[in-house]
Amino acid sequence: MEDIIRRIWQESEKVIHSFIDDNASGIATAAQKIAEAFAGDHRLFLCGNGGSAADAQHLAAEFVNRFQLERPPLPAIALTTDTSVITSIGNDYSFDEIFAKQIKANGTDGDVLLAISTSGNSRNVVEAVKVAARRGIYTIGLLGGEGGDLKSLVNLALVAKCRVTARVQEAHILAGHIICHLTDYILFEKHLQGL
Repeated sequence: MEDIIRRIWQESEKVIHSFIDDNASGIATAAQKIAEAFAGDHRLFLCGNGGSAADAQHLAAEFVNRFQLERPPLPAIALTTDTSVITSIGNDYSFDEIFAKQIKANGTDGDVLLAISTSGNSRNVVEAVKVAARRGIYTIGLLGGEGGDLKSLVNLALVAKCRVTARVQEAHILAGHIICHLTDYILFEKHLQGL
């Protein structure tokens, strides 16, 4: 059992190391774009399925409540939480539309969409990104594998090049936490330090 634990940890460490090496600049850009949206009275939308839906909600909570720094709440909305909206769209139209229709209803030019998909091919996330692009919303993809369809659709693709979902999710949540930290730094700490 301990050998299994060590093997999984080593696999995770390898994926995360490669992901950060490949995407450090992109992660910084993501934080800058999100900070600019918040500074301009715009919002961050987040979406994904399964574990990625949980990550979307987790990161939205970090922005709305706080991450580590005591600061005002920031307007982040997980599109995965309103069961009445999600089930009515899924029932009346298609599961592929559950995020796209929410973006159509609430998204505006200047907002940001953080689209999370471990395969890069989630149809409902793809549709959300397409709608966001038409509305002038900057799109960031937290993706896995080779990036899938979303890699060429988002403005900024952050890809964990691995096909094991759990390892991709581990890289994604680390990236999310770094983005939260950097966004707080840009909006609040940087100015306090006179940088």
